[in-house]
Amino acid sequence: MSTALHFTKGHGTGNDFVLFADPEGEIELDADDIAGIADRHFGVGADGVIRAVKSARLGVGADALAEDPAAEWFMDYHNADGSPAEMCGNGIRVFGSFLVENGFVELAEGESIAVGTRGGVRDLTRTRDGFEVDLGPFVILEAEATVSATHLDVARPGLPVGVGNPHVVVALADDEELDAIDLGDAPVVTPTPPEGANVEFVVPAEPLVVDGVGRIRMRVHERGSGETLSCGTGAAAAALAIRHWAGAGAPDVWHVEVPGGVVGVRVFATSNGDHVALSGPAELVFEGELTI
Repeated sequence: MSTALHFTKGHGTGNDFVLFADPEGEIELDADDIAGIADRHFGVGADGVIRAVKSARLGVGADALAEDPAAEWFMDYHNADGSPAEMCGNGIRVFGSFLVENGFVELAEGESIAVGTRGGVRDLTRTRDGFEVDLGPFVILEAEATVSATHLDVARPGLPVGVGNPHVVVALADDEELDAIDLGDAPVVTPTPPEGANVEFVVPAEPLVVDGVGRIRMRVHERGSGETLSCGTGAAAAALAIRHWAGAGAPDVWHVEVPGGVVGVRVFATSNGDHVALSGPAELVFEGELTI
């Protein structure tokens, strides 16, 4: 039996997604269906596929509603290979734009909504030039990890960082090292993270801080998707790692340059500890119909 699907293509700094609305949770796609949609040769092409579904209509949405009853909408996110993911920082901003443009929510500049994800409820705020998402508390693990990659001369130490999904951040010496790495091959993290991890390679700018803002450049290999032009949670993880290594006096606001543009990261205090937020553009590019 075939399924007709109306979809929207969107991106956040080049990290691109296929989005579709299924408020009542009536459309069931398996991993092969999702991978087919995301395929860049035989499908629409995307780094991930996002279903907009009401939390009450999805099994995992019950946890979101228990955490925050205001989380009416759930971002049902899958990587390009069809595997589910906890969170996507660029994806949730594009998800916000999708909800607003399709009339599912009304959100003026400065207003926020709660969004359910597999990584927990996230507060999403509309800004003048896009959206900012509170990624919540973060975890920096002092665990030993090494990362090998194609055209990286020797394995390098990596810092595990959790921002609702797992990351390992590797600092490199200069832009030449960063440009030389071939991320068509998945980096190898040792020991292997139990759930896998996104891997970020980062070069600090010179000078690192200008007018109180930290600056870094990053490339990323995303678990389940390969190298992408941007990774929102990865940008947050990279900024958190450099901030951690920089020590006392490091800034709380960062600009992260990715191949697809620039995103903002900021660390701020809350009643339950420090949170990290990600900001940047969210563009809807075109709509279409496909049959699965």
